[in-house]
Amino acid sequence: MSRFPTPSSDRPKHEMQYFPDMLTALPSKSAEFRRVLWTVLMNVPVGGDIGDEIHTVDQILTFTSGTGLAQVGGKEQAVKAGDLVIVPAGTQHQFINTGPTPLLLYTVYSPAEHKPTSVHKTKEQGDKEEEEGIDEPPEWSQKSKAENEKEGWVRLQLKEALCRLFFVFTGAEGPRGHAFGFVTRQTAGSTS
Repeated sequence: MSRFPTPSSDRPKHEMQYFPDMLTALPSKSAEFRRVLWTVLMNVPVGGDIGDEIHTVDQILTFTSGTGLAQVGGKEQAVKAGDLVIVPAGTQHQFINTGPTPLLLYTVYSPAEHKPTSVHKTKEQGDKEEEEGIDEPPEWSQKSKAENEKEGWVRLQLKEALCRLFFVFTGAEGPRGHAFGFVTRQTAGSTS
């Protein structure tokens, strides 16, 4: 039986976060409407919906059980287990459970959209906590790449730094057709 990791509001460590059975067992173990595990598990009850909304971040939804209707950017699409829907930032969207069983899914926001320790038993509780500012993403999850590099959470590799300097001095494009052709990273404190 899969178990949920212990949630934390701390910035994630630079290590793997592994979720065995994420596509099969984990979503069915959650009785809550929303449970945040870096990614967000959702259990939309029969006849329920996620809520008509617009996010300032990209959202990827993967459906693991049940059937529903996706309404994204003025278009409708039936969804079922195994389907994935991408909702670009700024796009109005709504997902409705149209089936006889709960619509189970997990969703990833980039950057984070919820507090890492959020567990909402119902949509109403989730809506209330969002309206009251209780379910807000942590400040560290909203920082730009430049801010994270400055604070040492992400450090440029030498070849990317050289590529950027080359562009600054020459205006030439990098090997992949853009100025920063090498987009590899290493974490702060890494020796490679």
